[in-house]
Amino acid sequence: MRPIFKAIAYGVFLPISRLFGRRFSRRMGRLMTRFLSQFPATYVPAPTDVLICSYFKSGTNWTMQMAVQIAFRGRAEFEHIHDVVPWPDLPPNAEFSVPLSEDGPRRAAPTGLKVIKTHLPLGPVPFSRVARYICVVRDPKDVFVSGYHFSRATLFGPLMPSVRNWLDTYLSPDTPLGSWAEHVASYWRVRQEPNVLFLTYERMRADLPGTIDRIAAVMGVTLAAAERAAVIERSTFEYMKKAGHKFDPPDSPWSTSRGAMVRRGERGSSGELLSAADQRRIDDYWRAELTRIRCDFPYDAEFNVAPQEQQPAA
Repeated sequence: MRPIFKAIAYGVFLPISRLFGRRFSRRMGRLMTRFLSQFPATYVPAPTDVLICSYFKSGTNWTMQMAVQIAFRGRAEFEHIHDVVPWPDLPPNAEFSVPLSEDGPRRAAPTGLKVIKTHLPLGPVPFSRVARYICVVRDPKDVFVSGYHFSRATLFGPLMPSVRNWLDTYLSPDTPLGSWAEHVASYWRVRQEPNVLFLTYERMRADLPGTIDRIAAVMGVTLAAAERAAVIERSTFEYMKKAGHKFDPPDSPWSTSRGAMVRRGERGSSGELLSAADQRRIDDYWRAELTRIRCDFPYDAEFNVAPQEQQPAA
């Protein structure tokens, strides 16, 4: 968009979003949820399907890259990741990704496997013991920060609510793309199934080669040493950042999306946008939601929440 039109857009829409505040933010949250809430009812998981099941801004593209490179034995080439990975959550008329029914990516892969992306929990996503499921969970504090930057850069532009209003929406039934806790719980319940791999983003960051070995194992792929090295190299943050255009979302009418999908890839960086009190608020809310729905996912252990951090702010 030309600078003059962008300036006009911000001059008009930004005051509107601030004026209506929390109510506007929650409407935006509900809109995002409705837009990405449908999985094709006709879909029947196949033995060649590898579903990447991650919550919004939880390492989805990174995990897709690993799985696609494993499926292609370290030699996958594409103009955009969604040329080879369907995203069936999108509305049926969306043209951003290859259709789920398209069998070209599977036939092109030397392993005969097809990688599929979804942000939805199990339930809307059918479970079958013949398909493979890779679930990735990330600290919800980092999810919020990454999601805020992404939503502003690619979706809402001048309509983006304030951090305070967006946080209020995130910690409510109107949270964009559905409850983080319910998403975690749905996959945590099946984590011990042999065709399910449950990962945390934080552990993936700590051990990339080991993560690739675990993903390859659940996919049933044995990589030669050179193939494994190629998959590792192509799954590094540095490699993906240089090829950022291959992972970017569609252009926004009023903002720049280039590089928004692969932004920083850091863990524990929520302090850049959130106060210590807000971080505790997120921890308390999602921990309580896990308890409410009787999910024993070890929140504090996985996200390094120390005992003193669990106390309410003075």
